[in-house]
Amino acid sequence: MTHVADADVRRSVAAEQAGRPALAVPGQPDMWALVLFEALIFSSYFVVYVLHRAADPELYLRSQAHLSQGVGVLNTLILLTSSWSVARCAQRSRQGDYRGALRAVFLTIFIGLVFCGSKLYEWIVKIEQGLTFSTNEFFSFYYFLTGMHLLHVLVGFIVLGVVVYQLWSPARRSQEIIETGTTYWHMVDFLWVIIFALLYVMR
Repeated sequence: MTHVADADVRRSVAAEQAGRPALAVPGQPDMWALVLFEALIFSSYFVVYVLHRAADPELYLRSQAHLSQGVGVLNTLILLTSSWSVARCAQRSRQGDYRGALRAVFLTIFIGLVFCGSKLYEWIVKIEQGLTFSTNEFFSFYYFLTGMHLLHVLVGFIVLGVVVYQLWSPARRSQEIIETGTTYWHMVDFLWVIIFALLYVMR
């Protein structure tokens, strides 16, 4: 009887596994191609930054001292929180909890706006201190890299708007498009973590 019961359990598990969909990369392939392309472009920026820094480390260290690591850490925590909330959006959507998914994506948008406000405030403070794009090479990189990232955040709001549009009506819900949008936002957060490490932490 034990062998029969064990066989029944094995058949039940096999049937359950057979009914599960195969694991797949979330989102559309085009978005992953874009993510890889953006990663390549930003990697080239990062390499150029590191090479220039190596040529004049003293200038970069003196300039870096004018940045607030506390603000950098705060901005990083803000975006990491937005990564959590956008992941919750995708998870809730998979579970069929579309109201929960909408709450999560609206929270992500709000957190993104907080990040933009924090970054603009930091820029204003630096400009008032006389530290502008043309001050020296470090601040040229600082404004360029953070500016390019902020541009990607703004594009991210459009992408999240598409996610909201998808979630709002049962007639047009596409899990693939929703996960494509969340993938883009994760890319934006990942890029910031590297920028934070280069500009605020690297010594």
